[in-house]
Amino acid sequence: MSRDTTGTPAHGTPANGAHGSAHGEVQAPYRSAAPQKRTRVHHLAEMKQRGERWPMLTAYDVYSAEIFDEAGIPVLLVGDSAGNNVFGHDNTLPVTVDELMPLVKAVVRGAKHALVVADLPFGSYQISPAQALETSFRFMKEGGAHAVKLEGGAHYAPQVEALTAAGIPVMAHLGFTPQSEHALGGFRIQGRGQSAEQRLVDDALALQEAGAFAVVLEMVPGEVAKRVTAELTIPTIGIGAGPDCDAQVLVWSDMAGMNRGRKPRFVKPYADLGGLLLDAARAYAADVRGGAYPDEAHTYH
Repeated sequence: MSRDTTGTPAHGTPANGAHGSAHGEVQAPYRSAAPQKRTRVHHLAEMKQRGERWPMLTAYDVYSAEIFDEAGIPVLLVGDSAGNNVFGHDNTLPVTVDELMPLVKAVVRGAKHALVVADLPFGSYQISPAQALETSFRFMKEGGAHAVKLEGGAHYAPQVEALTAAGIPVMAHLGFTPQSEHALGGFRIQGRGQSAEQRLVDDALALQEAGAFAVVLEMVPGEVAKRVTAELTIPTIGIGAGPDCDAQVLVWSDMAGMNRGRKPRFVKPYADLGGLLLDAARAYAADVRGGAYPDEAHTYH
């Protein structure tokens, strides 16, 4: 099967003229535009079966979504990490559904190939499966998200079951769960010790049984994450969980060096975008103060 640069199966054209693929996906009815080669949850499952690893990044706006989509990032997460990285809070707890909604819409508009996952913020799903459904319906209907993510273990299996029964793909999140920062005693590695490790494995299996299509493992010892990855049939996505997960995720501003403060040990900056932006702003300010901008080339006549 041919593959495009996003790592998702390329679509062919059957003899009857309808657009389709070896996976049976055909062009949606009532639309004249050619279908996009969108990453789907079954593509991620197939990549795990093949032992093919894949990257995930957060995105919060249309420009970053367009760039990451062009780079072939198959999954973009509109995380409640926007609390820290967009809104300037100390943690993710203050973020609301209404604040995340325009970010989800922007990322969906910018990503033509990636699967876009919307985070369910603190207080928007914990009360009941019905509350989780109501929140997720909004992200799918208003925001255009393709999936949602929620934090927590087996206790939230009923929420996962309700969502998947309603046709909403669910990404789970275990280990260090930022929404539970205060209950966990701060930013602490999770899953250390035999009982904690087994609890993590049991939670992961319960969420898989409930229908989750993937599980994020955050700040978990590498050997523990390796065990969870081996025991699950769904992909694991590591963030500070070692090299043996099926996928890896980073907050994009950490990955690109926009966060110029302290960063967790697992963060590897791949650029100094913060430094480049600082230099550009200084150069612009100097040109304005010195009268060099706007010049003749940047003036209308």
